[in-house]
Amino acid sequence: MTRGQEIDQFDLKEKKLELIEIAKRSFAMGLQTNSGGNLSVRLACADAIVIKPSGIGFNECAEDNLMVCDLCGNILDGGGKPSKDLEFHCAIYRAQPEAGAIVHVHSPWAIGYSDLGVPFRCSTVQSVGKLGELIPCIDLAPGGKPQGAAEVEPVFANPETKAALLRSHGTIGVGRTLMSAQYVVELLEETIHSAFAAVVIRRHFGESTDEELGLQQPTGFLKSEGPFRNT
Repeated sequence: MTRGQEIDQFDLKEKKLELIEIAKRSFAMGLQTNSGGNLSVRLACADAIVIKPSGIGFNECAEDNLMVCDLCGNILDGGGKPSKDLEFHCAIYRAQPEAGAIVHVHSPWAIGYSDLGVPFRCSTVQSVGKLGELIPCIDLAPGGKPQGAAEVEPVFANPETKAALLRSHGTIGVGRTLMSAQYVVELLEETIHSAFAAVVIRRHFGESTDEELGLQQPTGFLKSEGPFRNT
């Protein structure tokens, strides 16, 4: 935070309660098990956030175990170990000043698709209207490590980007509020799940192609080497 700037305690309490509500919603919906993933929300002072620390499950979030950090990742309040995702959360907030919240989950259908390492083409009316036609897939960091700021920030430097897949890792949703960011990851998971269903149904009728999953180039995903291979 800049010198002389203070955290509004009423705003802090309100944002913590919002984060707890959304974390429990994600857990209840099966978008995130009780380990991994993260979510954060920007405070009214604009250059500080509330974020879940490492080792705290989504269903375990409470007012006394959340952390407050500035946008350089420095801890301002709270104990515990900073999340390894803190770096890319801060990078997104710096890249998108209008972003008010970030939800990152390890939702199963999205992770399954993200293993392909290619963008996902939205196919439903709602997803195209709210997320755009093409959802980027951010590759792993060098050495196969989880994505950090170096991988995530360039994608979200585009202010129109509100959703992204993290290869073999999960999804990121960005919004003005925690609920709007949550809606992004919910809609993306729903749309990918629907795409998989479309592939199965169309294959049954002999009509399925790679394009049904939004693949940008032939991959043989539905052929002998893919998870939907004929048996």
